[in-house]
Amino acid sequence: MEPLTANPFNVLFLCTGNSARSILAEAILNRVGRGKFKAYSAGSHPKGEVHPQALRLLGSMGYDTSSLRSKPWDEFAAPGAPQLHFVITVCDNAAGEVCPIWPGQPMTAHWGLPDPAAVEGPAGGLAFAETYRMLNNRIGIFASLPIAKLDRLSLKQRLDDIGQTEPAPQPA
Repeated sequence: MEPLTANPFNVLFLCTGNSARSILAEAILNRVGRGKFKAYSAGSHPKGEVHPQALRLLGSMGYDTSSLRSKPWDEFAAPGAPQLHFVITVCDNAAGEVCPIWPGQPMTAHWGLPDPAAVEGPAGGLAFAETYRMLNNRIGIFASLPIAKLDRLSLKQRLDDIGQTEPAPQPA
């Protein structure tokens, strides 16, 4: 199998609501992978707005949030949409969420994470920060992969392994 080559690689992060996890992932990869990747996000049942806590967190870290929006995944199946090289789901199967399945030929992976938008009250901010940390860790590993040197089977295994990556414990 030949390696995957593109410049940049287009990555779609999918979730159900496209208001928190997939939005965070889009922002992180567009910063970490600038020049090598172009990230997008969408939802199978988008909420229609980005969660305010996601916007606050990203804004506090210097991200430009002006172009972030909650949108349906069918935008990426329409004529003129970018050709996708990777589609990564970030919804949490363990919580009983139904993750969208992307048809077609892009390489797919599942990096399930709990939904920080489901956490209410003061713990909500901590849930968003923890989700950001886990995504940042996984995306950092992904962005550093030598994609052009890996055959598709090896790359798929690496993507799946990243989804199993447990974040390093934080010092107390």
